[in-house]
Amino acid sequence: MRLVILLAALWAGTAAAEPRARIQLLGDSMMATHVLSGRAVPNWVARELGEDVDNKSLTGAMMRGISHQYEPGPHDWVVLNGGGNDLWLGCGCRRCEDRMSRMITPAGDAGMLPKLVARIRGDGAKVLYVGYLRSPGFGSPIEHCRDEGDEMERRVEAMARRMDGVWLLSNRALVPAGDRSFHAFDRIHPSVKGSKAIARRIVSVIDHVEAR
Repeated sequence: MRLVILLAALWAGTAAAEPRARIQLLGDSMMATHVLSGRAVPNWVARELGEDVDNKSLTGAMMRGISHQYEPGPHDWVVLNGGGNDLWLGCGCRRCEDRMSRMITPAGDAGMLPKLVARIRGDGAKVLYVGYLRSPGFGSPIEHCRDEGDEMERRVEAMARRMDGVWLLSNRALVPAGDRSFHAFDRIHPSVKGSKAIARRIVSVIDHVEAR
């Protein structure tokens, strides 16, 4: 019995000593690209802050899947993106309005995304939604989704205004016109440079909010 008690105490002490990640990151391939080489957005966020980041992002994830990525815990922040795959792959350029409204309504007050954000806020974490890279100005497979992407971001901004502890980080102005260096060869996903730039902007928001 004494041995069992001793082992339980040792296990409890070890579990208590394990560091917790105060930042959880959710999303799709904008976040996950370069993760195998340790140069994805969450990797750079961890390096910039000098702390662990709990990365749940997955390439190809749609909004419903991103909602399932979230794991409640003692997080200070949940950083996420999403919706791009739903619009690009899901609507076939014919049903984007209906699909977008299922993710987030025009007023930003209902849909899968506000429901997820409300759940995260209810657990106590602040939320930072990260917008997508814009096209570098050359032919791109997502060029025709530009208006839908802008509208999606407008709705997220409306949600952020409605909800305390929620921020939108737009990457609208990150890529200079004609500059391909922020994108991978497919002109959709971020290059290593792009991933690092996005991460630095995320860290800047977190630092700014926490400094207040």
